[in-house]
Amino acid sequence: MVLEEVRPGTEAAHLPQDQLPDLWAALLADLHAVAPPAHWPLDLRGRFEESFARIGRRLSEPLIGARVGRTAWRRAIRRCETLLDSQEEPVLLHGDLHLGNALDGGPSRGLVAIDPKACVGDPCFDAVDYVVAGAGDEGVEARCRRVASACGLDGERLYAWSRVVAPMAAVAHLTHGGPPAALDELLALSR
Repeated sequence: MVLEEVRPGTEAAHLPQDQLPDLWAALLADLHAVAPPAHWPLDLRGRFEESFARIGRRLSEPLIGARVGRTAWRRAIRRCETLLDSQEEPVLLHGDLHLGNALDGGPSRGLVAIDPKACVGDPCFDAVDYVVAGAGDEGVEARCRRVASACGLDGERLYAWSRVVAPMAAVAHLTHGGPPAALDELLALSR
């Protein structure tokens, strides 16, 4: 294990929002420039199979099942399969890149990714958690346009990924609390 201190180490969630799209773009460019190792055993399909199974068990909980139904869950799985089946040039992904897993490394370094769940797949995936975090704030669709433009990603495809992960994010909001407007937007994206 290699440990390194990242300074100042501020989580990306606490950085000025107007700077984040460009910082995220630079981070993704650095991450995705690394060629996937030959025969890498983990891919995005496997990551989603595990996530849908693990999180999907929570639908039986009354609080969650009342808001995130099995129909929305199956719809998300179908959307995911469509996106996975249409991946063109998979890259090495962080696999769990959200605002808490990117730290400010200062002006000379930019964002530094931590706690990877490395897999190979669609480059849009590493931007989707950041996009979905816009729910109830600037809105997922608006953030998607900003991030896709800054990162050079297919905006329609990134938005489609946001609709896949929206019910998972809704489960997290129901479990840990969150702004009602964010939950409402996530549930609407799940339809």
